[in-house]
This record gives sequence, C-alpha cells and structure tokens, in this order.
Amino acid sequence: GGAAAQPLQQEEGFVRDNGSLNNAVPANGRHAIEARNLSVYYGDFRAVKDVNLRIEPRKITAIIGPSGCGKSTMLRAFNRMNELVPTAWAEGEVLFRGQNIYAPDVDAVQVRRHVGMVFQKPNPFPKSIYENVAWGARINGYRDNIDDLVERSLRQAALWDEVKDKLDQSGHSLSGGQQQRLCIARTIAVRPQIILMDEPASALDPIATLKIEDLMRDLAENYTIIVVTHNMQQAARVSDQTAFFMMDEDRAGYLVEYGPTNDIFTNPQDQRTEDYITGRFG
Repeated sequence: GGAAAQPLQQEEGFVRDNGSLNNAVPANGRHAIEARNLSVYYGDFRAVKDVNLRIEPRKITAIIGPSGCGKSTMLRAFNRMNELVPTAWAEGEVLFRGQNIYAPDVDAVQVRRHVGMVFQKPNPFPKSIYENVAWGARINGYRDNIDDLVERSLRQAALWDEVKDKLDQSGHSLSGGQQQRLCIARTIAVRPQIILMDEPASALDPIATLKIEDLMRDLAENYTIIVVTHNMQQAARVSDQTAFFMMDEDRAGYLVEYGPTNDIFTNPQDQRTEDYITGRFG
C-alpha cells in the first residue's frame, strides 16, 4: 500500500465563509462524532427517536437491526444527507469536533467533506476512473499534485493495481466490487475524517464483499467508519462497536444497546438484543 493520506487536520474549521465556526474545538480524542437526543422526522413521521450515541475515533461502528428501524436514517444524520429529502428535519444535536452540525450557520456541504458517504449501490460518476477520484478533490480546491492524490486514494482503496493501466477508461467499465472500491477511493480523495457506509457490500458477490471488509479494516487505521449492515455475520467480522436499533409501536427507530461488538454478540445486556442476534425475531 502507498503512504496513507492523513485525514484533515483537527484545527481546520468546517464553515469556511463563516468566522463564527472557524475556531472549531479540536476533537477531544474520545469521540469522533456524537448524537445527542437526536430525532429525525420525515414530515410528521418520526423515523428515529431520542438517540444518544458516541462514536469512537478510528474504529468501525456497525449499526444493526431489523428492516425499517431507521438504520440508514441514523447513518445519514451524521452528515445531514437526510436533508436531500425535502420533508426531512431533525431535533437534537450531532456534535463533530465540538460543533453541532445542525446549527443554523453550518454549511451542510462542508460537513459532507469531513463526513463522507459510500452508498449501497456503487455509483461512479459517468467519467474516467481517474476523474472519478480527482473530481471531488479538484472542486474542493485541492492544490497539490493531483496524480499523486489519485494514485494514493486508489491504493488506499485497494484498487490501484487493478486499474493503473486503464485510468482513462470509464468507471462504469469496472465490475461491481471494483466500482464500489472506486467510490471509496473517491470518498477518501476529499480527505474526510469519518466515512459512512450504507450496506456497502449488499449488492456484491461474496468475494467482492470480503475485499470490501478487508478494505474497511485497513481504512480504520486512519478513518472513523460507521457502517449500516443487515448482515450480522458481517457486523461481527468487521466492526469494533455495534449499535442495535429496533422500532417502537409507532415505527420510530430507537437505540436498544451499544457496546463492543464482541459483548453485543456474546453477552448482550438486553434481552431484545439477544433475541435478535439469536434469530428469535427480526
């Protein structure tokens, strides 16, 4: 692997045009990002309610739970992606480096530079492999050698050796697993601190899935990763921490239990967690 690209320095504020937030509090080293009393709504429907969750830095946190329990909504709350749905709104706070990303003067685009996202289905841009990686960095004003950045990002995404001789070919010419790693390289190139992954391997075959899991473990040396997965074996294999969500009678998702993955899977504190993990419901 090439030299690991370092995530953005702690001092850099994420509201570039707004002095009020440029003096971002450096991360205290304990939490990469934290939800406090967070509820997310779509219109009148509450999809996630009263979640308190502290994500540890440079670890992989898995969010598991039955279908419809708000896992993806919770994930997207960490970088304000829910706002792309016109009726969505949030109550409570998400603290990133001591700042509430939902504060009125915070620019959601800046938040998404620091908290990147990899989606369920690979979605490369209709551009060359090279441009897929370079484009986001370029529009964010990257000034160093772009060739180096592209190579480094593709190496970090464990894709360089497979594509280095065809960087000018379309990203869509790659296999599904390669496309997903290209999307990860594209995310890394913008140098986020946190990478959100929404069931990143669910559209892939078992071999491509294992490559993505290996890649996640490598990336966790430099990045905080939060992954939604419906695959409990995957959560058990790849994550350090696991958050188990269920939904209440109003179909609002809530956090049941959160802790080290090994504890959640072998010695859960809540009967509902044990019932879900052992397949008694869900």
